[in-house]
Amino acid sequence: MSNREVTGSLFERNGRYTAVLNLYDKNGKRRQKSVALGIPVKGNKRKAQARLEELKKEYSSGIMEPEPPQEESPLFADFLREWLNITAPTIERTTYQSYKGLIDARLDAFFRERGLRLEELEPKHIRELHQSIFKDGCNANTVIHYHAVVRKALQYAVKNGMVNENVADRVDRPKKGKYLAAFYSKEELAALFEATKEDSISVVIQLAAYYGLRRSEVLGIRWSAIDFEKGTLSINHKVTEGIVDGKVRLYTEDKLKTKSSFRTLPLIPPVRVLLEEQCVRQQKYRKLFKKSYCTDYLDYVCTDEMGKLFRPNYITDHFKLLLKQHGLRHIRFHDASVIIGLSRQALVPQGVALI
Repeated sequence: MSNREVTGSLFERNGRYTAVLNLYDKNGKRRQKSVALGIPVKGNKRKAQARLEELKKEYSSGIMEPEPPQEESPLFADFLREWLNITAPTIERTTYQSYKGLIDARLDAFFRERGLRLEELEPKHIRELHQSIFKDGCNANTVIHYHAVVRKALQYAVKNGMVNENVADRVDRPKKGKYLAAFYSKEELAALFEATKEDSISVVIQLAAYYGLRRSEVLGIRWSAIDFEKGTLSINHKVTEGIVDGKVRLYTEDKLKTKSSFRTLPLIPPVRVLLEEQCVRQQKYRKLFKKSYCTDYLDYVCTDEMGKLFRPNYITDHFKLLLKQHGLRHIRFHDASVIIGLSRQALVPQGVALI
């Protein structure tokens, strides 16, 4: 180290003092070194100043040789994507798609525009993120989703020694808003079935409504899981979608959300009739379209006229369109599959149990 005097100053970072030293090599070239003192700012300026003077003497005397330059902390926007790629094998595919969607939609642009590096991230920046989401008219639940991704990424950074603390833990999340789902009356439900009976997703709507199934579960129903003799229908498969290289891809798998999601349901009379009609419909289309008919999904109940599986997002979007076209009150497809269960008893013959 050169004989040039070491200088330095104090800075506040996350409520504690950090010493920044100006060090010089043999050629007189300066570089800075930050040393976290761990001393709280409030009421400790003299103590921090004394420690700064000690560090200046130690470096000037050569007792503590300056460390080689450390690799610069990555931009937080870049770190988010790196973390997502590293985490991908350990999380559900749908969870990965959700995280990626949030990063693509807002997080990347928000942090990249500010040029914030991982080690520079402070609670105030996360509060600004919250405010920007609210400013765009989003609700508290949306803020919570974005906050969760940032927090999980920072947890990884802390665990791997990239930062000392998770600053997201020092930011209060907004209280989760309670969603009051809408549901149809007996008359509205009957009107829905009647209005959509000629549509290709009619079987999807009715199966979801009768049994309270998620869209991925409905689309995953296979003929091999239906026992007409015993009168049962097993829920043991699902269909989801994701984006790979910019293209939508369907995934079929025997992996449901929870263990309790695997269940066997009674084949109630209306559903038996619905399935019998769907089987005839599929056979008719297969004969009609011949070689053009897709044979990859012959075991699946919910297919379109060409034998292809419906995309989960298509079901959601098309359901919304159907309600608008037929002048029916708007509800989410998720409400149709879960909340409609409150009124579906009215459409089931007396003495038939639903589980």
